[in-house]
Amino acid sequence: MNILTMVSADVDQGQAHDLTADFENLLAGGLPDGLLETRLLGDGQGHWAIHSLWRDRAALDAMRASPEPPAAPALFRRFAAEPTLVVMQVLAGSADPA
Repeated sequence: MNILTMVSADVDQGQAHDLTADFENLLAGGLPDGLLETRLLGDGQGHWAIHSLWRDRAALDAMRASPEPPAAPALFRRFAAEPTLVVMQVLAGSADPA
């Protein structure tokens, strides 16, 4: 069963360019095993979220067990923001589960 993580934080909108560039740099480094897709979302008013779709809970747990801190919260912390995390099971959707 797929897992969706939602990491959100408030980052000053004046830092939007830098935040977006840092997220794109993360993507350029490759995705961890089991991460199917990830997106940076913003509302134009300083509210940001990173939604990441994982193959299953085991893939998410393996990433979290690595010595490196999870990328999404670490990205927001670099911008002096304290992120919140929500983890949910994908129960139904428009795409076939991986």
